[in-house]
Amino acid sequence: QLQLVESGGGLVQPGGSLTLSCTASGFSGFTLDHYAIGWFRQAPGRAREGVSCISPNDGTTRYGDSVKDRFSVSRDVAKNTVYLEMKSLKPEDTGIYYCAAVRLLPLCALSAAYDDWGQGTQVTVSS
Repeated sequence: QLQLVESGGGLVQPGGSLTLSCTASGFSGFTLDHYAIGWFRQAPGRAREGVSCISPNDGTTRYGDSVKDRFSVSRDVAKNTVYLEMKSLKPEDTGIYYCAAVRLLPLCALSAAYDDWGQGTQVTVSS
């Protein structure tokens, strides 16, 4: 089981940028590139939405339609950290952002069942 901690959330004006971090820790010998890592968000009164994910091994990425061309996911395996860079933010990007991890998923998918979840970080886009 992995422990995931998100950080970097906050209040930003429309059109602004923000970068979230997800730092993982686990058992001895754990390495982040053995896991698919996903980013999800949930706004009040709305269902959880898949935002982006990054695959183990080759680092293939995927994005939800609402964030394509605005968000970018990356990772630093040495730091056991995955980043979500968000640009051109809109009020509808507001929500709690969670990262999640799953093993044995060679190609990440936003519809997959992720096993381990962080506590989330709040992102608010407002003027």
